[in-house]
Amino acid sequence: MHGLFRWSSKWWPGVIPLVVFWAIAAWTTTPPLESELAARSAAALKDSLLDKTRITVAGRDVTFAADAFSEDGRRGAVASVAAVPGVRLVNDETQLVPEAKPFVWSAERDVVRVTLGGSAPLPATKGRLLEAARATLGGVEVVDQMNLSRGAPPRFDNAALLMLDQIWKLKDGKITISDAKVSLAGMARELGGREAIAAALKNLPEGFSVAANEIKAPPYIFQAYKDPVAVTLTLTGYVPDNNVHAALVAAAGRKFFNEKVADNIKASLGAPSGFANAVVPALGALSRLSTGTLVVSDREVKLSGDAFYDAAAAQIRAGLKDFPQGWQFKADISVKPASAPVDGTVCQQLFSDLLAKGKIRFESGRATIDPDSAGLLDRLIETALRCPSANIEIAGHTDADGEDGFNQALSEKRAQAVTDFLVKAGLPAERFTAMGYGSTQPVASNDTDEGKAQNRRIDFVVR
Repeated sequence: MHGLFRWSSKWWPGVIPLVVFWAIAAWTTTPPLESELAARSAAALKDSLLDKTRITVAGRDVTFAADAFSEDGRRGAVASVAAVPGVRLVNDETQLVPEAKPFVWSAERDVVRVTLGGSAPLPATKGRLLEAARATLGGVEVVDQMNLSRGAPPRFDNAALLMLDQIWKLKDGKITISDAKVSLAGMARELGGREAIAAALKNLPEGFSVAANEIKAPPYIFQAYKDPVAVTLTLTGYVPDNNVHAALVAAAGRKFFNEKVADNIKASLGAPSGFANAVVPALGALSRLSTGTLVVSDREVKLSGDAFYDAAAAQIRAGLKDFPQGWQFKADISVKPASAPVDGTVCQQLFSDLLAKGKIRFESGRATIDPDSAGLLDRLIETALRCPSANIEIAGHTDADGEDGFNQALSEKRAQAVTDFLVKAGLPAERFTAMGYGSTQPVASNDTDEGKAQNRRIDFVVR
């Protein structure tokens, strides 16, 4: 035994350097090996559909964690790492992406941003939806609150991309896909937007359907502003089509004898039923104001401004009740301050200036005053109020067509109709004399239609 100890005492000191050399070798070679195995494992997974992939290596043992989108995909990924040359053991920490039941995705728009929420089936899909939202919405902020989940219905990508094409048409609102059901709510950004979205929904992928479409149209607004300083009538807003557009501009030209019409109207879908039948008489009421604003919003008509005299204000408030069914009329009418009195000479000049710009019109061959002349008549009445001591002859004239007797009688009746209008407005009847002159005092040739139109007239003559 003593000999054995003597023998071992000769070799064991040589083991110590060997252990040191082995430790140094292990310390210098293990990190490069682990890095190489991690790189090989990552390369082996390049075609695998995974999320949140994490690979760590200890020696030749690999710990592999990831979220997979199917069980087959998960198993295949683990097998790919196990097959990497040099890997001894795979510690499998993979799991499946949670399944969403129901599978819900949404796009919500407010004033400043669009938020994408709910679930997306794959990272590539999530990226595609974000890219499409940013491209569609221009400079609008896009907020990503989407999670990755399994359970998307077939053709989900196509449905979601189609819905993103609609979100920019909303002023605010939300579009939701729940499994294969689509729901929409909110306010369209422009007139016609609601109809455009409804048309797009007809192109949903096979298997998808609309559960609810509660998109509202913005108010259908038409406006007219009468500016006495600029002597203009400005028309803005929307009309149903080009025919109504032309009809309203023509009506404005007839009713507003003095103002230049600034036409800024656009044609758009969504007009309420009876639109033209409500707007035309409302324009007539506006023509009777010194200054005023007409706002038509859906089926509500609001008129505000200053009438020329008290009776006109009362007539305007009471005269627009026969609107199409379902329409409302609200009038906020005051009376402009009375203008300074003038003498007879100035009064005559004011009458002549007004009648040079517009004519009192009548129904053809009759003594019924055309409603389009109400605005001009109100201006004539305002002028008559400025010269309260003057006596005024209302002179009726016709062209030379027809029999002299008929023309004489017609001119007298028309002069009397105007006189009655003035008296109804509150002016003293004794100040006015109705006279008819038939075709005996022409101011133009009766050989042309233009000349005949000039001869068919009512004159105000201060006596």
